[in-house]
Amino acid sequence: MGACFFLITPPPAPPTRRGAALAALRSADLIYIPRARGADLSVALQCLEGVEFDRSRLREIEFNMDPDRQVLQEHYALLGQQLAAQLREGQQLVYLTIGDALTYSTYGYVLAAVRDLYPQCDCVTLPGITSYAAAAAALEWPLGVGKERTLILPCPEDAATLRAEIESHDIVVLMKVGARLPWVLDLLREMDIARHCGFARRIGLEGEVLASDLSTLDAAEASGYLAVLLIRKTAQAQRHRPPASLKGSA
Repeated sequence: MGACFFLITPPPAPPTRRGAALAALRSADLIYIPRARGADLSVALQCLEGVEFDRSRLREIEFNMDPDRQVLQEHYALLGQQLAAQLREGQQLVYLTIGDALTYSTYGYVLAAVRDLYPQCDCVTLPGITSYAAAAAALEWPLGVGKERTLILPCPEDAATLRAEIESHDIVVLMKVGARLPWVLDLLREMDIARHCGFARRIGLEGEVLASDLSTLDAAEASGYLAVLLIRKTAQAQRHRPPASLKGSA
């Protein structure tokens, strides 16, 4: 029996994808919801507020974000064994996540573990809306125009590495910022580009933070989980405007 993995994101999903997700949700034998260790609530479950389905089928998974690769390997191996065993019994499973399931998501580890243990599993992955796409839409912030080069990057551990990436790309989408936000903002201000950059956190959820100019963003107030920065090295070109040399020449 197949497993149907899907996601619900804070922004409204397109009708066809939302319909498929709701159908899977309501027909599943078990619905797995991830929760980060230390968090009181699953963000994926919060995104389902107001959606009618049988909540007695929910099973919470506490995710271990330990930096030790051996610990993580053991964690996902055990989870994969659990899911594969239930699939062999003929149960239909749903795994909830936020954003896009295959873009910096724990879902990728889970899917690989299940595929390894139960290759014939009929898995279906529904595409989602990445955090940076949602942020770009909320801020009306183009992620690339013309031949601009855009880099999607988990936040480095030091300012020198991030500076080098910014200097070698037109746009940098910075994910997994976390506690690094204060020095990241300092760097953008030092480079005199903060006014070209955008920030979003908890898009569509309680406590949402949106900023289209980071010159005065307070790191202490903005820091936290589910944050993304949109970094532009130079101001966006106003291509709808005629060059200065052509003004008044008509």
